[in-house]
Formats: sequence, structure tokens, C-alpha cells
Amino acid sequence: MKLWHRLAGKLWRSVVGKLWATIMLLVAVVLLIVGVFLLQYVDIWFDDTTRGSSHQVKVLFVLTAIVGFLLSTFFAFFLSKKIQQPLLQLKDAAVSISQGNYTTRVNIRSSDEIGELADTFNHMTEQLDKLIHDLNHEKNHLASILRSMGDSVITFDADGKVILTNPSGHLLINQWSGVELAWQEDLYDGNSSSSEVPLPLRDLYQSVMEEGRDATDKIHVLSNVWSVVMAPLQSKGVVRGAVAVIRNVTEEHKLEKLRRDFVANISHEIRTPLSMLQGYSEALLDDIVVSEEDRKELVQVIYDESLRMGRLVNDFLDIARMEAGHVDMNFQQVDLSHVLKRVHRKFQVYAKEREVRLLADLPDESLIVKEADEDRLEQVLTNLLDNALRHTPSGKSITIAGKHENVNGGKYVQLSVRDEGQGIPSEDVPYIFERFYKADKARKRGASSGTGLGLAIVKNLIDLHHGRIVVESNSGTGTSFTLLLPVEAHQ
Repeated sequence: MKLWHRLAGKLWRSVVGKLWATIMLLVAVVLLIVGVFLLQYVDIWFDDTTRGSSHQVKVLFVLTAIVGFLLSTFFAFFLSKKIQQPLLQLKDAAVSISQGNYTTRVNIRSSDEIGELADTFNHMTEQLDKLIHDLNHEKNHLASILRSMGDSVITFDADGKVILTNPSGHLLINQWSGVELAWQEDLYDGNSSSSEVPLPLRDLYQSVMEEGRDATDKIHVLSNVWSVVMAPLQSKGVVRGAVAVIRNVTEEHKLEKLRRDFVANISHEIRTPLSMLQGYSEALLDDIVVSEEDRKELVQVIYDESLRMGRLVNDFLDIARMEAGHVDMNFQQVDLSHVLKRVHRKFQVYAKEREVRLLADLPDESLIVKEADEDRLEQVLTNLLDNALRHTPSGKSITIAGKHENVNGGKYVQLSVRDEGQGIPSEDVPYIFERFYKADKARKRGASSGTGLGLAIVKNLIDLHHGRIVVESNSGTGTSFTLLLPVEAHQ
């Protein structure tokens, strides 16, 4: 725009100045030639008797020349104004465009060169207006994409200054730098104290700028894990900056760690019973055991370990079916008091072996749920009781209970399993329903070890019944699991 402004001004000064000088010079030359030519013949036109009148004629010529000069000057001024006016319009239009008013047009109707210049100017402004509109549209489209991205996008120049970011990236820089600054549509103020490359990204930024190729890394900042992909911004083979896409992968990292822990744990869980099955089977086959009592004991161990492996395989199959959405549910009306009594009776022997008191607090009335899978709910209570017995020391008690409950105007059956065991640390409580998570890390290789799938299965089954499960626990004070199942069928 400034270029057009300068060109229009220069053109105006050049054309007007040269035109005025040309007209003045032309008038002067014409008058001079005519005067010189005519004055030498004035005396010839008059005889001796009229010689005195020649002087008057000369004066007339001079006056005529003066009048002619004045008239030519007037017409020259008029013509210069006629040329100057459209050029001034072009100049003003160029100034208006330079100030951002791209809809400016000049209204000049002429068939000469100035008219052609005006038409060309108007065509140029139309193209410029369209180009600016398209650029703004693309910019807004890019800004919309950046705003809607969950990942953080940050662009740096060659000096390490932040030149472009989205809201997520801006928030991330604020968190990492400890500075709260407002996000300004896409661009940062380059003088901002937070506009430098954040410290966690500096090594990766230096590597990308020096090597000129993409780089990835995982960094740990503020108790979170971040995946960073950074690529160089190149122009004509020269690295002008870098763009980073940053994603919070804390959950993925945690799940990957749980998976690794689970693989290590399940390897042990399978290897131990397999080793015992193999060893005791070989002892029986080789007749190493002589007495019938020892033989029965070995057979009992083999049987117990086979049951343990069966439970492990069943847990695998259950969680796999639940994740695939292929769980077969047999919904019907169920009296949960019968389920509680059955589970209480089933675990009495096991509780006595561990010297744990297993108590039941059941109402006299029925606990009817109109839409439930009886076998699946028995599986839920079995998992909870098995978990409680494995973590409750001798001499302590476990209580299972059931009752009717009204919650927010809705009718529910509440089931609970409370133990006096070692409890769950408060920091582990939010994660105990995740697959493969084991809060009792100190004992995860011991006799009380589970697969880490039991509570995940419980949570999935309760969700399928449109119910809720709540856990209350503190380390050293025991744990309470409370189930809320709606009485009425889910609509």
C-alpha cells in the first residue's frame, strides 16, 4: 500500500510538473517566434505618411502578446487542473488502501491514459480485496482448527520466541513458566516474559534447530507425562523456526505401566501353580510319596492350584467379554436377600479356616430388584468377599449387609461388604477399579495376591445394572464397599 502511495505521488508530481513546464515553454516559444517574425515587417506595411502609426502597431503587437500569454496561462492552468484532479483521486485512494480500506475505488471516466490508469487501479484493488479476504478466511480457519485442538500447538521462531499458539498451548506455557497471561487470539506479544522456549522443551528445540529434522520425546513436568513432536520450519533450505505438538499422555503412561506390572504379575501367577502342578504330578507319577495321607495332600494342592488357575482364566475371559461388549446378561426379578444368604453360607468355611468372623446383617423383608442378573450379582459379592478375606487378618470380622434405601427420590437396594482389614491408602482409592491395579503392592506376590481384575469386573457388572458402587477406606481402618441397585427396571 505504501508503495502505491509513493508511486501515485511521484507520478502526479512528475506529470503535472512536466505538463506545466511544457505548456509554458510552448506558449513562450510561440509568442517569441510570432513577435520576432511580425515585428520586422511592421515598418514595411506603413509608408512615410503613416510611419507614426507603426509605433502604435508595435504597441498593439506587444499588448496582443501579453493578452495571448495571459490567455494561454489561464488555459494551461485549467488543463493542469483537469489532469491534476484524477491524479489526486488516485493518490487519496492509495492512501486509503494503505490504511486498510480495501474497498476503495476511484471514479474517473476518461478514455485517455489516466482513465486506463484508473481502471487498472480499480482492478488491482478488487484483486487485492479478494486476496486479503481469502487470506483472512484461511487465517480464521486455521485459528478455528487450532482452538478446537485438544493438543497444545506452539510455534517458535529462530530466536526461540513464541510466535503462534493455541489456547491449550498458551495455558501449558503459563503452567510451565508460572506466569498467568491472557491469550490473544493466536499471536503472542514477543516481549512477553513467557514467550521464550519453555525450559522442558529447550533441549529438543536446540536439537531440531541444529539437525533440521523432526524429533520426538517424552518429558515429565508437574507430575504429568507429555509426548512432544517437534518439526523444523524451513524456507529455501534454511531453518526459520520450529513447531511443537504436545499431548498429555499421563493416563496412557499409567495404563502402560499397569499393563507391564500386570504382565509381570500374571506371569508369576501362572508360573507358580504350573510349577506346583508339574512338581507334585511328577512326585505322584514317580511314586516318591509313600503314605496315603501325603498322597491326598499332594492331590489337594494340585486341585487347589487348578481352581486358582481356573479363576484366573475366568477373570481374563470376563474382562475381555466386557470390553468387547459381549456380556450375556439374564435380567429378571431377583430377591437379593437370597443371594446374600447363599454367598454368606459359601464363604463360612473359608472364613473359619482363616479365623475370620463372617457376619450377616440382613432384614426380614425381601430385597426385590425387578431387573437383575442373579448369577452376575453373586459374582460381584463373591469377588468382594474373596478380596476382603484375603486382606483381613485373623481375629477380625467381615460383615455383609442389605437393606432398602431412598436416594434422591429413587428406590434402591443397598448391599455392603465391610471388613476390618488393613485398608486401602487414600491415594490408591481413586484407582482401585482400574484394570490390573493393585493397591496392596507390598503383598502382590504373596498368598493374598489377586489378578488385579476382580474390582474392575465388579465395577463393570454394577454399571451394566445401572447401579453405583462406593468405596470408603483408610489405611489401617478397614474397607467398606457399598452397592446401590435400582429397584425399578431401567427405562
